[in-house]
Amino acid sequence: MFRPMRRFRQQMTDDECIRVLKEERRGVLSMHGDDGYPYGIPVNFYYDESDGKIYLHGAGEGKKIDSLKADSRVCFCVYTAGEKAKVKRGLDVQSVVVFGHVDVVQDRAKAVNECRNVGLKYFPDDPEYIEEEVKRNENVVCILAITIDHMTGKKVNES
Repeated sequence: MFRPMRRFRQQMTDDECIRVLKEERRGVLSMHGDDGYPYGIPVNFYYDESDGKIYLHGAGEGKKIDSLKADSRVCFCVYTAGEKAKVKRGLDVQSVVVFGHVDVVQDRAKAVNECRNVGLKYFPDDPEYIEEEVKRNENVVCILAITIDHMTGKKVNES
């Protein structure tokens, strides 16, 4: 169903892909949009190693939710800022592409916990602030879970 990577020598291991998902701060969530157009948006996210899912937060209504209700299949892309190559010119960059499907987390305790995890990823030095935000928004925040069906990662040099 999913194609193998053409440039297989540059393919990352699953562990390397997971490291990128855990460390990077932004990704692009792409889904089917209106009138057949693709719809991609930048999002904050959290990869939960305990269940292997990617969690996003947001409002419970709007274009993203409407698109996901129509078709829950998504593509999620994350990439590193890159670092200066030791031998070549350019930057060494790693990217991860995930194909999966999205579900709204219905269990409120699970949703609140994953909301907290998303916040702590971005503000690890301010847990009190995160706890205040979670308490203030726990009844309205929508937590989405991406179940990974297929994941690939690639190391490239942008020279």
